[in-house]
Amino acid sequence: MKKNILVLGGTGKTGKRIVKLLKDQDHNVRVGSRQENPSFDWHRPEGWSAAIEGMDTIYITYQPDLAVPGALQAIEKLVEISKNQHVKKLVLLSGKGEKEAQLCEQVVIHSGIDYTIVRANWFNQNFSENFLVEGILAGHVALPFSEMKIPFVDANDIAQVAVKALTEDQHHGKIYELTGSEAITFQEAVQIISDITGKEIQFTPLSIETYVSALQQEELPADFIWLIEYLFTEVLGNPDNSEISHDIEKVLGRKPITFREYAEKTNALGIWNSVIEPSI
Repeated sequence: MKKNILVLGGTGKTGKRIVKLLKDQDHNVRVGSRQENPSFDWHRPEGWSAAIEGMDTIYITYQPDLAVPGALQAIEKLVEISKNQHVKKLVLLSGKGEKEAQLCEQVVIHSGIDYTIVRANWFNQNFSENFLVEGILAGHVALPFSEMKIPFVDANDIAQVAVKALTEDQHHGKIYELTGSEAITFQEAVQIISDITGKEIQFTPLSIETYVSALQQEELPADFIWLIEYLFTEVLGNPDNSEISHDIEKVLGRKPITFREYAEKTNALGIWNSVIEPSI
């Protein structure tokens, strides 16, 4: 059955993949972004009603992260408008192991609207579409918590699970925790990329204090630095986040995309072919 679906963050890592999958299934998709008409901007709630009007279902991804100050209030406002607009289903992308994100989850869970919560671990795509790509291109990655084992999850798996939740009733009221099928360290992940690309990529373990200081020296925005420090200390520093779940297999009927499979596909696209000067 064709649905009217609003994909917030529809140009982001998961959103753009979800939009494509939904269009392939012939659903009516509205991309929620500042560039669209009607536009959706998390900082301009006065425009949210126009973006939500006529939608059956909403995929919610909050930028930059549900842990940041103001996210809870934004989700509360979004849920209120969604109820007024008679939205039937909400699918929230949340962060595995983020206490602040779970407060936002509770708003959706107790909204009175059908829901699915998708808690995702760290994305594979952070190495190719986010802040880690610069180090890969420079041939030198320096990170804290280098000994932590992380079951990285692929954005394509997240998107496929989200599409199921957006379009199929059997996922109502479920909380899915999405991880990869193996836990590896940052150093092991970088070595896999190095092996597949044939590029020499050095890895240097850092203390979190040294890493934050390096980010500050680059004069990056303070809120970005705060978020990165939070994700490393509160999320990666939590041993529970090294645990592997099997919810991708449960929902999709197949094993998750492995980090090596992700790296091979990404390398074939040429994303890591460029070379830049290291900044750390």
